[in-house]
Amino acid sequence: MLYRTLKRLIERGQTEGLDVKVDIFFAKGKLTEAEYAELTSLLPTATQAEPA
Repeated sequence: MLYRTLKRLIERGQTEGLDVKVDIFFAKGKLTEAEYAELTSLLPTATQAEPA
């Protein structure tokens, strides 16, 4: 359920601070390695988030 919620937030573009939260959830064992890998690949990088 946590994974689906995080993925939905990313899809909606609500990613401010989400990279740190995903890291914490993974470190605490709340996300599997596969879920973590997918979520981090969906998150925008710092260069993608900057306005052009």
